[in-house]
Amino acid sequence: MSTTKPAAEESKERAARPFAVFLQEQSGGQLHDELSIRLHELIEAVRETGKAGAIALKIDVKPIAGTDGRTVTVTDTVTSKVPKTERPKSIFFVDDTGNLSRTDPRQPVITGLREVEPTPAPTQLRSAK
Repeated sequence: MSTTKPAAEESKERAARPFAVFLQEQSGGQLHDELSIRLHELIEAVRETGKAGAIALKIDVKPIAGTDGRTVTVTDTVTSKVPKTERPKSIFFVDDTGNLSRTDPRQPVITGLREVEPTPAPTQLRSAK
């Protein structure tokens, strides 16, 4: 008499349930929805900035006290590192009183300048031989 289980029974016990099904069921589907939205946002930010980003999913499984260990609570934490676009920089100068100025207070102001009309480009072209 053999003490081993038939192959069909053993494969049923070891068959792992698809992780995607868990994601869709956890927190009433909120985990799956949040991951979908964050992934979309991450891809958009990576395309805009050209920088890398990441999403991390942490799943905590704890047995409920007073049970046989077959009843557990499952909590999830989603964190993401989305690349940020760099804010534009401005150049300012500090004047003698410690205030910011868009013009350099040490640069003399040139007066008497006027705008010159551009000269028209020649319309007839010559070839060199």
